[in-house]
Amino acid sequence: MNWLCRNRRLLGFLGLLAWGWSSPSPLIAAAVPQGPAKVDFNHDVRPILAENCLACHGPDEAKRKARLRLDQRDVAVQPAKSGTIAIVPGAADKSELMIRVNSQDEQERMPPPQTGKTLTTEQLGVLRRWIDQGAEYQIHRFFLPPQRPELPTVSDQRWPRNPIDHFVLARLERDGVKPAPEADRRSLIRRLKLDLLGLPPTPAEVEEFLADAAPNAYECWVDRFLASPHYGERMAVDWLDAARFADTHGYHIDAGRDMTHWRDWVIDSYNRNQPFDQFTVEQIAGDLLPNATREQKLASGFNRNHMINFEGGAIPEEYHAAYLMDRVNTTTRVWLGLTVACAQCHDHKYDPITQKDYYRLFAFFNNVPENGLDGSKGNAAPLLELPTPEMERERAKLKTRIAAAEGAVKTLEADLPAAQAALEAEWALSGDEAAELAAEPVRLIAAVPASERSPEQQAELKRYVREHRAPALVAAEKEVTVLRQTREELERTVPTSMVMQEMDAPRDTFVLERGQYDKPGEKVSAAIPAVFGVLPTGVPTNRLGLARWLVAPTNPLTARVMVNRFWQMYFGVGIVKTAEDFGTQGEWPSHPELLDWLASEFLSRGWDVKAMQKLILTSATYRQASATTPEWAARDPENRLLAHGPRQRLQAEFIRDQALAISGLLNDAIGGASVSPYQPAGLWEELASREDGKNWTAQTYTQSHGPDLYRRTMYTFWKRTSPPPTLSTFDAPDRETCTVRRLRTNTPLQALILMNDPTYVEASRKLAERLLTEAASSEKRVELAFQLALARPPAGRELALLLRIAREQVEVYKRDHGAAAQLVAVGESDHNQGLDPAELAAWTIVANVILNLDETITKG
Repeated sequence: MNWLCRNRRLLGFLGLLAWGWSSPSPLIAAAVPQGPAKVDFNHDVRPILAENCLACHGPDEAKRKARLRLDQRDVAVQPAKSGTIAIVPGAADKSELMIRVNSQDEQERMPPPQTGKTLTTEQLGVLRRWIDQGAEYQIHRFFLPPQRPELPTVSDQRWPRNPIDHFVLARLERDGVKPAPEADRRSLIRRLKLDLLGLPPTPAEVEEFLADAAPNAYECWVDRFLASPHYGERMAVDWLDAARFADTHGYHIDAGRDMTHWRDWVIDSYNRNQPFDQFTVEQIAGDLLPNATREQKLASGFNRNHMINFEGGAIPEEYHAAYLMDRVNTTTRVWLGLTVACAQCHDHKYDPITQKDYYRLFAFFNNVPENGLDGSKGNAAPLLELPTPEMERERAKLKTRIAAAEGAVKTLEADLPAAQAALEAEWALSGDEAAELAAEPVRLIAAVPASERSPEQQAELKRYVREHRAPALVAAEKEVTVLRQTREELERTVPTSMVMQEMDAPRDTFVLERGQYDKPGEKVSAAIPAVFGVLPTGVPTNRLGLARWLVAPTNPLTARVMVNRFWQMYFGVGIVKTAEDFGTQGEWPSHPELLDWLASEFLSRGWDVKAMQKLILTSATYRQASATTPEWAARDPENRLLAHGPRQRLQAEFIRDQALAISGLLNDAIGGASVSPYQPAGLWEELASREDGKNWTAQTYTQSHGPDLYRRTMYTFWKRTSPPPTLSTFDAPDRETCTVRRLRTNTPLQALILMNDPTYVEASRKLAERLLTEAASSEKRVELAFQLALARPPAGRELALLLRIAREQVEVYKRDHGAAAQLVAVGESDHNQGLDPAELAAWTIVANVILNLDETITKG
């Protein structure tokens, strides 16, 4: 593999490495929509105030300086105690705000120099024009329900394929830019399958698509992939990030848990296209639905995916408060796109979320019968038992057998008095004879009148009768004991999943001063943040009511937040880049009207997830070629204006899945327990808890074998304190907290993993075996490899270079049989003994080069 490290630069001649792991950079000013002649408060002014002013003059009353609020017009235009007025509408020169931001006196200037913030000349001009134009305020656009905008007029009427394209093209035409042409069919099907299934198309699928001349061929393939059972797996990957799913509890001990049945529920829900509103309700409050099914109760495990502690010496009340805060923070981020965590301790500094609002949300989750310290034996209560059908049948069988055996015992016990009487009659002796038999205690007891026997004598006599005169009873009792033990052993193996559950008597909830668990303040009851009004009429004031509000048509955020994340899935960045923050500090949307149109469309289609994805994927915008010019790439490096098709490095999971699929190793079984693929030795053990005589789980890594070693990456066992290292290197989160937007980085470790990790070396060797057995010549082998990895044939220079590499490596390994044997032995899968080791090793290198290409690990 060292050859590959030394010669990686040579691959640059192929032109394949130019686009790969470039880190995303902000959209520069030239590509951001410029403000109109009339200053728009939301677009132009609010970001300036949020960044520079609101920390001291915003919603947080405790931190507010001079009692001045600049986020509320009615306060900002009123005279202060000094008589000065921060904002005098129509008169910037008379406004104290403008005087202070322009002051040269460091004691007077705002923002204060010690903050390190200063307003640019352009920002000062925006504020001046805004005040002179009347200082009009607006409610934050995302706090108003989306209104369906009219489709904008475009000059090129032929380009749009659906309404999405009207919004995109209108923005491009305003900048005098033409969209890219449609991508070629090979690129389209590869992009589409990677996006919808996280897997590459097979050569047969590519050829079938190329041969399909029907005008709706592409749309049919969209439907085909949406109908695949692997679609649910692809969708679940992002949802697991949001739900902070893991296979361990986290914190210091980080012991194991099992929420894999909840993961299976997510996959199945996406596959059956459960409407997103119902998907939401069941995860927030499935247990509270009338006559809730087992599956609906299972779904409520969404908010049991948080970390759980059971470390000795920890304070239960402290961690219970932490769990509740996690639920509030996660729920608001996932469905509302808001960052409310700072309101744990004080009013939000930028958004209209008070500390009281926060603990009213807290109250919705404060009624679960759980312990602050739990999880030492796996899943923590409350639990849902999930026996398999076989277990259910065995349970029923044991119940019947135990009942029958217990009945037999009861019947036989009824015969004991008669047996005892018979025994006493047989032993009725005179006093002298009884004395001679003093060595026989039972006979002596029998000789004593019943009314004169001590309790001990009575018990001994009954024991004797039971053991010596009732053998059938003894046998029946033994059978009951054995059956009960069998039942106990069965119950210990019944899988469970952590779920939500309401207490009969709800806990009281208090505002926690400074967010400290032991400093309760004002008592509060469950409610949504005041800025959003109140719960809809007729819904209960509990988690079910909260869930109903999250997907109510009047909720201004949920539909926007979700369609933005769909967009992010396919274009790499959302219409709102800050997918986790739709608040005042979030980034302005690249296409505000398009976002609102998509949100209203999502609602009008009954929260149909697949329909929305098909709408995006069949747009001309998505179908553009991904190539661009250096000039436009410099102007819009993140493709926010969508002048060309999407092009991003694949997610960590799909890079590995693709390598397994191309090589033929992939085990595509859906659902089930987590598995443990190759991993460097000792990582878990470095972080393991001292066992102290107890058998903590998830402290020692035990690698899987056989088919489990090649399962899809989403099933990898996820330990929070030591996440799968290769996935972390490719920017997978640690899953300790909710993540709705993965970042993409570029590090040398990524290339080293692709070249040297056993997963990719083994995949290269198995791909080489395919090439050597399925293609008759070296040229055909390279062509097959390109078809498998890139869905296209190699260009002339690519073919020539890889053939040269193959020839050179054959010679290298013919001279070094030991190195060849060592290379082809990597991985647990059998290698083809009928192939020449030197040739197999050489083509393993060629295959590894192809799996390493930036084009291979990039969706373009």
